[in-house]
Amino acid sequence: MPANKYALLRYRIIDSCLTNEGVPFPNKEYLRQKCEDALYGSQGIHISESTIEKDIWAMRNESQLGYYAPIAFDRASRGYYYTEEEYSINQISLNEYDLDAIKSATQVLQQFKGIPLFQQYESAINKIINRVQISANPQDDSIDKYMQFESLPASKGDEYLSPILEAIKFRNIVEVEYRKFQDDKTKTYQLSPYLLKEYKNRWYVIAFEPLRESYLTFALERIQDVNVLEEHFVRDDKFDSDKFFKYSIGITQVSDAPKDVVLSFSPLQGKYVLSQPLHHSQKTVLKDDKEIRVKLKVYETYELIQQILSYGKDVSVIKPITLKNRIVTILKESLKMNQ
Repeated sequence: MPANKYALLRYRIIDSCLTNEGVPFPNKEYLRQKCEDALYGSQGIHISESTIEKDIWAMRNESQLGYYAPIAFDRASRGYYYTEEEYSINQISLNEYDLDAIKSATQVLQQFKGIPLFQQYESAINKIINRVQISANPQDDSIDKYMQFESLPASKGDEYLSPILEAIKFRNIVEVEYRKFQDDKTKTYQLSPYLLKEYKNRWYVIAFEPLRESYLTFALERIQDVNVLEEHFVRDDKFDSDKFFKYSIGITQVSDAPKDVVLSFSPLQGKYVLSQPLHHSQKTVLKDDKEIRVKLKVYETYELIQQILSYGKDVSVIKPITLKNRIVTILKESLKMNQ
């Protein structure tokens, strides 16, 4: 990819940093590191601060780009910002150079398809590749008349992803103002963040809470404010995210032992469950013309119950009896509510 196309990608990265409310006034080193991580990862290729200086100048002044970005330097915070609050170069129509850069980027994304590490992002990668392949101009609105891609609303709290991720990487303690779903009271926590996890288009942070001496899960949409402290924490190397969620469906992790759950599905619904398993532990224990049974080893959690209820009359719980009773109770209460 020619140097000018790399520059166009850096402009987009710088723009995303300047519009990120979670990290106000990013300095030159922060912008440099963000560009380096996004473009080269661990390849050992470095970007200099002088390159970032030239990029900022180009975004401000280069007529061929047409951005004329209102970037200013705040001396008190020693960082950059947009003087126009709602400004973003994403609001500006893509030119020929931008389109070439996007097409080149999709070719790079194509290489990651099928790699286990990126399988969780394959759906998003396919959408980008398909959109570019369908139209020479990704901004061509006419395509939307004939094809409709699934669009999910932006999650509240996404602005905290960047500062929390930085805190995880550099092991900074974070001070979080958090409001639970159960009430409107805000509580302040000082946390050692370990992991960001997405579930059903919502982001969560798993963090160690010293007062309880345990790992807790916080929904980013319930966070009111995040303050990354200069104080560092010592990461527990025994923490393993895969083991932490090994028996979980969804985001909940409990201290109880996992249970063997056996579910019986109607033949048609069972085919869907077999094609898209509920959990990595899923095993088929019975399959005939009358039913399809699967066995899971999971925690008995809210997410599991919600998943079972979503199948309606096409599923029944065989075991454990505690789970079956909970489902029956919920269905009886639902029947009363709807009579």
